[in-house]
Amino acid sequence: MRVGTRSRRLVTATLGGGVALGLAATLAACGSSGTPTLTWYLNPDGQETLAAIAEECSTDEYDIRTRLLPTSATDQRVQLARRLAAEDGQTDLMNLDPVFVPEFANAGWLLELPQDTVTDDTLEGIAETVRWDDGIYAAPLWANTQVLWYRTSLAEEAGLDMSRPVTWEQVIDAAASVDGATVGVQANKYEAYVVWINALILGAGGQVIENPQEGRDADVTLDSRAAEEAARVIERLAGSEAAQSDLSVSNEGTALAYMFGPDTPGQFMTNWTFVYKNYEPSDANDYTEEQFEDLAWARYPRTVPDRASAPPVGGIDVGVGAFTEHPDLAREAVACITSAEHQVELAVTDGLMPATQSAYDAPRLTDAYPPDLLELFRTSVDEGGPRPKSAFYATVSGAIQATWHSPDEVDPRSTPEESAEYLQAVLEGKALL
Repeated sequence: MRVGTRSRRLVTATLGGGVALGLAATLAACGSSGTPTLTWYLNPDGQETLAAIAEECSTDEYDIRTRLLPTSATDQRVQLARRLAAEDGQTDLMNLDPVFVPEFANAGWLLELPQDTVTDDTLEGIAETVRWDDGIYAAPLWANTQVLWYRTSLAEEAGLDMSRPVTWEQVIDAAASVDGATVGVQANKYEAYVVWINALILGAGGQVIENPQEGRDADVTLDSRAAEEAARVIERLAGSEAAQSDLSVSNEGTALAYMFGPDTPGQFMTNWTFVYKNYEPSDANDYTEEQFEDLAWARYPRTVPDRASAPPVGGIDVGVGAFTEHPDLAREAVACITSAEHQVELAVTDGLMPATQSAYDAPRLTDAYPPDLLELFRTSVDEGGPRPKSAFYATVSGAIQATWHSPDEVDPRSTPEESAEYLQAVLEGKALL
């Protein structure tokens, strides 16, 4: 707790309709006691914990109220972009997918934060996401990454040695060798599918684009040997008996059910850090201790045998709207919200892992997770692969989704070239998404 906090809940639910939105904006300008109110837009993860953080970080000088953003990253970006483009003075604080930061900072929609917002204690994988043009435009709140989750019993039955790095080909073939076993990914036509494609390409030594800071003039490098290797992995899974029946619409949540489904041997699944808490037995689920003990983890699979994988790097950064009526208070609130104490709380409660090295050493965190899993999370963030840091990332992502979906239509002989040509045309204004 910080000095000056007040024990009262000032969290509001999302309101629907134009009248309600207008009323919410009016209420956000001033709290019930006449103190300024800062509106903090949240993505859906960790809502209850973030609501408690908003209460803890409210002081005698300002209140913090939360508003909920849509579920998908694409819809979150659209809603925030519309408010910021309209110079909304009540968009004070916002949770940002890291790929939003370059676009919003480049557009002049985010206030610059102090340089010491990022320190040597910040994990470099997430620290890089808040920098733009030598400035710091957001504060890391949590750092996310993907690992390979699986059942120990499944790996043993398939004869796959998990003590050594494994490739996607090995994982797919191992799952296919066991009747009923599958491989879980995110392959719906949305951002997480691009996360998978990008990680596969980076893992083969390539990039989606080079010189992303050049915006529309960036070099499109999708037509490459690395992209062919990425497409080969997707083609292999889509044509395998290990493919889940809902592959083309799969997301982070749908894959979860395959791990401990009835009368199934389980799955190998790439997914985010929240998975551990999801399967941990509690009043909120009916997983057994026996099932939980069978859960295991390893580093993200390699795209090619002779090159280390590039685990996806994600998370949430907190930015301050450029048109806030209370810039100094908003910057102060961000420092409180993203404190190491609150990062630990999110990790312990919701499986959203810290953005700082020191938070990983907190006793509450080391008591809540196995040490090897914590180390895997930390190294995967620091050694992982970010998505292109471009002010036009939304365009890049949309073009990739349009040309690589659905997974069962991906062809290493044609998809990389077609996607490169399409993305180049879109960036040059010769084609529309």
